[in-house]
Amino acid sequence: MALGIVGLLTSVVLIGGPLAVFGLILGIAALMTARRTGTGRGKAVTAVVTSALAIAVSGLVAVLLAWYANHTQACYQPDGLRQYAQCVREHLDPN
Repeated sequence: MALGIVGLLTSVVLIGGPLAVFGLILGIAALMTARRTGTGRGKAVTAVVTSALAIAVSGLVAVLLAWYANHTQACYQPDGLRQYAQCVREHLDPN
């Protein structure tokens, strides 16, 4: 459960994805154990759900970063931050 929660909290910076994969594996194992023993089902379900959400958020962030990099690749060698910001605005502005 802890890996799922930490994975969800750090999924925005893409660190949460790998953590969440381990959390999902351990959550599924805990769910099987809970089914056999009859205890801990709530925590196991929470682990699986938070890990799955963290994986989804990490995937979405990765796709959005790839889209942003693709649309602003001409701006990667500016002379300063102001030029970079202006270049990004020009490439992302629909007008």
